[in-house]
Amino acid sequence: MKKIFLASLLLFSFSVNSQEKNPNKVVEKYQILPFGSIKPSGWLKVQMQKDVDGFVGNLDKLVPELINDPIYSSGRLHKNSKLKDLGNNKEGDTEGSEQYKWWNSETQSNWWDGYIRNVILLNDKKGLEKVDNYIQRILKTQDKDGYIGIYDKELRYNFNSENGELWSKTTMYRGMLAYYEHSKDAKLWNAIVRAVDNVMINYPINNSSPYSSGKEFNGGVSHGLTFTDVLDKMYQITGDTKYTDYALFLYRDFCKTYQSEKDVQLENILNPNYKLQSHGVHTYEQLRPLIVAAYASNDVELQKALQIYIERIEKSTTLTGGAIGDEWIAQRTANATHTGYEYCSLHELLDSYTVLFQKQGTSKSAEMVENIFYNAAQGSRNPDHSCIAYLKTDNSFGMDGTKNGEVETNRKQTRYKYSPAHQDVAVCCNPNAGRITPYFIEKSWLIENDNVLVNVLLTPNILETKIQNQLVKIETITEYPYQNKFIYKISNPKYAQFIIKIRKPSWATKVLTNESYTIDNEFLVFDRKIGKEDKIQIEFLTEIQIKEDANKEKYFSYGPLFYAKSFESIEQKGKSYLTNFDDLFYVSKDKSSYQFIIDNQAKYENGKIEIKAKNKSNNQIETIQLVPFGKTILRQVSF
Repeated sequence: MKKIFLASLLLFSFSVNSQEKNPNKVVEKYQILPFGSIKPSGWLKVQMQKDVDGFVGNLDKLVPELINDPIYSSGRLHKNSKLKDLGNNKEGDTEGSEQYKWWNSETQSNWWDGYIRNVILLNDKKGLEKVDNYIQRILKTQDKDGYIGIYDKELRYNFNSENGELWSKTTMYRGMLAYYEHSKDAKLWNAIVRAVDNVMINYPINNSSPYSSGKEFNGGVSHGLTFTDVLDKMYQITGDTKYTDYALFLYRDFCKTYQSEKDVQLENILNPNYKLQSHGVHTYEQLRPLIVAAYASNDVELQKALQIYIERIEKSTTLTGGAIGDEWIAQRTANATHTGYEYCSLHELLDSYTVLFQKQGTSKSAEMVENIFYNAAQGSRNPDHSCIAYLKTDNSFGMDGTKNGEVETNRKQTRYKYSPAHQDVAVCCNPNAGRITPYFIEKSWLIENDNVLVNVLLTPNILETKIQNQLVKIETITEYPYQNKFIYKISNPKYAQFIIKIRKPSWATKVLTNESYTIDNEFLVFDRKIGKEDKIQIEFLTEIQIKEDANKEKYFSYGPLFYAKSFESIEQKGKSYLTNFDDLFYVSKDKSSYQFIIDNQAKYENGKIEIKAKNKSNNQIETIQLVPFGKTILRQVSF
């Protein structure tokens, strides 16, 4: 599939020829389909609709003063701008106050990004009209030189301290690009091109330092390294390596400047004694700039650094995919009870692994994506109400604001609860909770060598694309991850010739199908003539696995899911927002905890695992039932 998927793109104003190539760029394994090519179905679509009907679709009503702040237009920041009251409790915060000036740009743009993607995938007509009005408002804010951002002319691109210049652009432009891929609006595309060019002109490649900001806390500057997300997407659309060349420049500049969030700096990665210590969400989102930089240049040192960084992240991650983010990693290794993870971190690490797989093609990366989404992320949602946990632990014995009852000396911890907004802390996790499902769906299918459709992430969905300029539609009918059976219903009215690859999970002990297939790098390859109306049926068999973490604690899994002992709890309401939107706390009715025994006699039946375990409160061996981790609130998952 050619990088330029619309002939009309040739009419748009690029500052250099869109076919210009960098011969040093590493070839990427797969190509991305335009956003909206893959839509949800089945239980996943139902869950997305509940989200749009819930906090994802109503955050602008829950915290209107944040979402409606005209920070990109009439409220642009200037030298005399004052710190904003965001409604959050700043007790114990050590990050510095300057971030509160730009914070609303992140909140509203990440929310819009998620909302845009959800309504596109759900074909929500009312929502799409709302989005189109929003996009038109953005376009009206663009200056004659192309600038779209949050600073007035005196401040922009002229900083020596904390700022949100590139971060505010990143969060907004990601949503704009998603809407462009849906709408194919030439006016919008030209606006994006001019806005990105404006950055590249004002921060000239190899002749400026975008990340120089003094020697104080600069979390917004550090977040701005993810402007490479925008550049990578521009490259995916156009094939123009000027964007990835610039991404490489940004990463190298980041590495040679002072940063308060420094895990991803090359010197630290290559230091064998260095341990991850930064704010978790920065550490995990910045895996993406490192990936893009490593593929922008055939640099052996960057390739080595990428592998080291991935290995360090793995040590910071629980078996369910919960990477330490409560909120600093602080040189710790993951622990099922004592290290929490932030919903922002879950989304950012998931997104980073999708980029890694797209470029590298290693099945392990795809499995990490599924693991985060189906376990840690689902397990941080409230299964009964429209709200999420800001912070959550694998073993969750209480959600009363604290981490399993632990008291922090430097602040009153309130993050361990469920909320539709979490305004008392920061409205960051809820917008990201609206982004995670669309980003997951976007990479569920990729394309290889023009005519190979690759089912990377297993989930119910409907793919519509063109092969040999002929429309092809594949509906994946499944209850996965709760069952492991799949029907791929194929519509191929013009008899296009293509190959289908389906990822074989590492936990699958056997594949049941009447189809002939070969195996290529853990993918089932179906290479036959595809009929006008066709289908492929497969089932992955599996068995209970007992997995051990670095702390010698045991987890029970079956297929892609981990299973946990769920504890009955008392639900208590906190702050109320709109009708049916509340902060929720949970206190366990059962103070038991259980210990693994060798003779656990584990068996799987009807979606549950039954085991024998020792009740540590009375030293009795009991038979207990484990349910899917993602359907629990209070639970014990490690034994």
